Amino acid sequence: MRQLRYLPAVGAVHGVEVLSFEALRRTDTARRRTRLQRPDFHVLALVTAGSGSHEADFRRHELRAGSVVWIRPGAVHRWSDVDRLDGPLVLFQPGFLPDPGLEDADVTAPACWNLSPQALPLAVLAAEHLDREHRAAVRSPRMASGALLAHLLAALVLRVRPETPPPSPRDTTGSRPLGVFRAYRAAVEEHFTHWHQVADYARALGYDTRTLTRATRAATGTGAKAFLDQRVLLEAKRLLAHTDLPVGSCAHRLGFRDTGNFTTFFRRQTGVTPTAWSSGRSAGTHT
Repeated sequence: MRQLRYLPAVGAVHGVEVLSFEALRRTDTARRRTRLQRPDFHVLALVTAGSGSHEADFRRHELRAGSVVWIRPGAVHRWSDVDRLDGPLVLFQPGFLPDPGLEDADVTAPACWNLSPQALPLAVLAAEHLDREHRAAVRSPRMASGALLAHLLAALVLRVRPETPPPSPRDTTGSRPLGVFRAYRAAVEEHFTHWHQVADYARALGYDTRTLTRATRAATGTGAKAFLDQRVLLEAKRLLAHTDLPVGSCAHRLGFRDTGNFTTFFRRQTGVTPTAWSSGRSAGTHT
């Protein structure tokens, strides 16, 4: 698995780069795109024509006109088949968007979804505007504006985000639960390899466990412990599938006391042992 750092092409400016599937194919003559990779930056793609496929964190997605792919930092993915796709790809660094909430996402956030026929033309316009401003900034650095590029990217993100249902009456009491959840999510991302109990996060953040559970359930539909367990499980699957580490080393890397404790956790979450899951992945029987 390739670890990818954000290394923009010569002339790319301000932490964002606008490419296309055609440019990806032209520059990637060795077809490295079809191999597993883990970027430390965001990749946002909009399919405007053609069909193909993509894999992200053990899920395969069929792509067509109107498909959106958002690979967030740390996700393991590969462009399985993009030989017939057209559309823009935007690479950008974490923190580049003007509103941090636009790039916030939990472990259950989708990597791929489809836009409606009405939304696709508007998304294409937003992507084209960003592309034109980016090319202008590359050609004439004096015209470059990081703030402008960031806000144009924000417009594109807002246009392509999955549609969400309107808030229910109980969600209109204010933004405090969302703020609590975001703080919890950030803490989980920082500490999940050694803190496995919600109480640890409650103490660190100054809330009680019930507050974290209510806020997480309001934001994601699941409790704080389930949210934490899913993050640990995803990293366990990534290690088992994409590294040569033995089960014991994976357990140590994820902060479990011993292999038995890790195996119990993994079996409770998946129904199989880590070894059986890895073998199933090799045989193509598990997702």
